[in-house]
Amino acid sequence: MTDTSSNRDDRNSEGGLRRRAIEAYDGARDSVSGAGRRATDGIDEAPLIALAAGVAVGALLAALLPRTESETRLLRPVGDRLTDTAKAAAAAAKEAGTSRLAELGLTPEKGRETLRSIFQGAEDAAKTSAQAALSAARERE
Repeated sequence: MTDTSSNRDDRNSEGGLRRRAIEAYDGARDSVSGAGRRATDGIDEAPLIALAAGVAVGALLAALLPRTESETRLLRPVGDRLTDTAKAAAAAAKEAGTSRLAELGLTPEKGRETLRSIFQGAEDAAKTSAQAALSAARERE
């Protein structure tokens, strides 16, 4: 039989505690080292995914952290310029697209006429198909 009190004393002794601490440290070091290797391998295999994950984490942190007064003061002019530039670009793109469509004769009215024509053609085709099916069924009787 094993004396459990001597095992307990051995584990709680200074040498036993030191040995357990060293083992825990070695295990943690191996785990961290392995995680680092796996992360490096993942980045090497899929760098775009790693980049996207980094951007997502950064955006999440930026959303969670409160904006400081100095950030607001310094970045507001930049944000305003970006907004104005984006609005101007969208307006220019809309104008250029509308102008080009008009040159091609593709106006909203022309589009409505085309859609009416397509739906009318589909309706006529469905009626003709139904009549042909009905006639074929009557001939078989």
